[in-house]
Amino acid sequence: MKSLGLRAFGFFVVLALATLACAVPGVDSLLNPMPADDFSDSSSGWGTGTDASSSVEYVDGGLKMSVYQTFYVTWSTPNTDVYENVHIEVSAVSSGSDPQSFYGIVCNEQGSTSSFYYVGVTPEGYYAFIKSAVALDDVYLKEGNSDAIAAAASGSMRIGLDCGNGSLVLYVNGQQIDSVADATYTSGVVGIFAASDDLENGAVVTFDDFAMSKLGQ
Repeated sequence: MKSLGLRAFGFFVVLALATLACAVPGVDSLLNPMPADDFSDSSSGWGTGTDASSSVEYVDGGLKMSVYQTFYVTWSTPNTDVYENVHIEVSAVSSGSDPQSFYGIVCNEQGSTSSFYYVGVTPEGYYAFIKSAVALDDVYLKEGNSDAIAAAASGSMRIGLDCGNGSLVLYVNGQQIDSVADATYTSGVVGIFAASDDLENGAVVTFDDFAMSKLGQ
């Protein structure tokens, strides 16, 4: 896959994110139990909604994201709590027509819905570690291609991410793919995302079995 480049993606702010701009999580939120969800309960708290650009909905025991607009990111969170130094996992099935659709995990979102890390993969085997910041182009911290990702993309892929202690580490089906050092954001909100490339209506991803655990210090 070609590099996505430093594109300014659009953002569909789903319902769970509507309060983030004014939310100021306290220190106590760092002590909250780690969320886990199999998406069997449509009232479990993830942001959902539909507009002309994308949709996020509970469907058949999963959280389904469809992106209609080109070069667009849609994402959702389980809550607005702040976490630091965590390992995040989620299963993902890509059923869209675009082999360059990009999907994965958001971490250390800063409460503005514009400053965070997002790390993902494509069905072709491309991966990227990306840093987003308010009013700036996305920064591609690292990107590459992996045969292990391409092989896993034909079915349900287990995506894992270590987010904390000054680094990001990507896993697919338990295999470490790559890592990058960056300590710009040290804690924040977590979530999952799907993004389109240059094909309209091409990105369709269903997520399942979201889980988190604390990283060792």
